[in-house]
Amino acid sequence: MSEYFNKVQKARLVKSLFGKTSATYIQFYITARCNLACEQCNIIYADADSQEMSLDQIRTMAKNMAEIGVCIVLLIGGEPFVRHDIADIVKAFTDVDIHVRMQTNGLASKKALQQCVAAGGHDISISLDSLDASIQESINGGFPKSWIRAIKTIANVNEVFPENGSAFFGTVLMPRNLNHITDLVEFATEIGWGVSLVPAHTTTPDRPLGFRTFDDKGLFRFPTCTFNRIREVLGEVKELRDKGFNVYDSDEFLDDIYRFIAGEPLQWRRRNNNVCDSPNLYFAVGPNGNVRPCCDYKLSNCYPAYHEDFPEWYRSGKIHREVYSFTRNCAGCMYGSYPEISVTARYFKPLISRFCYFNKNVPQLKKISSEDIIKIAIRILEKNRRKRENADRELGLLNHSSSHLHQ
Repeated sequence: MSEYFNKVQKARLVKSLFGKTSATYIQFYITARCNLACEQCNIIYADADSQEMSLDQIRTMAKNMAEIGVCIVLLIGGEPFVRHDIADIVKAFTDVDIHVRMQTNGLASKKALQQCVAAGGHDISISLDSLDASIQESINGGFPKSWIRAIKTIANVNEVFPENGSAFFGTVLMPRNLNHITDLVEFATEIGWGVSLVPAHTTTPDRPLGFRTFDDKGLFRFPTCTFNRIREVLGEVKELRDKGFNVYDSDEFLDDIYRFIAGEPLQWRRRNNNVCDSPNLYFAVGPNGNVRPCCDYKLSNCYPAYHEDFPEWYRSGKIHREVYSFTRNCAGCMYGSYPEISVTARYFKPLISRFCYFNKNVPQLKKISSEDIIKIAIRILEKNRRKRENADRELGLLNHSSSHLHQ
């Protein structure tokens, strides 16, 4: 099997995780455009006024990121694959030895995936929150056939990605899919994918934040009566992971998912004075190239990542000082990669677990047709239906008891 990270990337990763003074990871929001309107996402509105960078600007940004030691970039949106130059963007980063993870809601065509692989991309995440098509399409904003399109994209990924390819489901935990999570873990493992959870993030109109949605319908608030069940589900996820199922998340992260939902103080930042590690280990870049502390906040001053002075701005601490004005006052988030990188850098057990994962335990994608993937989903959905419906009914959660697979 080919290596997940090359030698240059490994050296940057080690320097960042142990030194904690050079960013190992950035989230790059390459566009705010999207063909869905997912209920838990606000970024398409928050960034609607942001002009997208040109390819030349992105190439310069990539060189700047390499100069400050970045190892991994997540290409996110909006929907990144609405940009027809997505493969060129991937190549801009792989040319300077930055590992690229792409994200899609299922829009990515087979041709675009092949072009991205040819450009050096072999890591992707697809948003999938349920094996029940009706629930997933409701979460997606009511777009018909968006579930089946995602399934076809999954099959295309499995077909065109190389042997060192990696694929994850980014699964948002919310009341409607609480009792669907273990189904997704079982499904992912059977087809060679992994699962990473993130709880839904919300805010109020008087405090708008980039990625957090306004929950005016109460779709994402867990009633107190569900808290014990949340603990049980997260415990089941840990057990499945320990049995060899493809779950990426650490115990630290999964325990903090519960705390986040229950409104308890988060623990993953406790070894850094209860603030996050932005911009020392990670930060975000908006569609227009401006650096951000994360996906929620925008700085008052502009620091374009493609500017010739960017490496000096970063090394001198100029960017850090402004970012700290936000991180010092932030109650914390559970946006997947940010907490997990801090956990990996600051806790020994997760560090060893990540080392083993990326050196020998990365799940192997299986060459399976979309028709067979649908059959696997239906089988798992039906096998666990009674248990899932009983749990939903007992907790008074929304009960979508029938699956409508649009083929």
